[in-house]
Amino acid sequence: MNEQEKMYHSISRIGAGNIALGVLVLVTGVVTGVLAIVNGARLLASRKNILL
Repeated sequence: MNEQEKMYHSISRIGAGNIALGVLVLVTGVVTGVLAIVNGARLLASRKNILL
């Protein structure tokens, strides 16, 4: 395997890793956003029990 082939394989692995990391960050962001919305809605719903 010559230097260009080694570089090509390294770049391919790094690119695949970056795509996987991007998907992971995207999924984490979506899950966090959904949880924030659900918790906010629960707080608003329970507001009736707190206020006099």
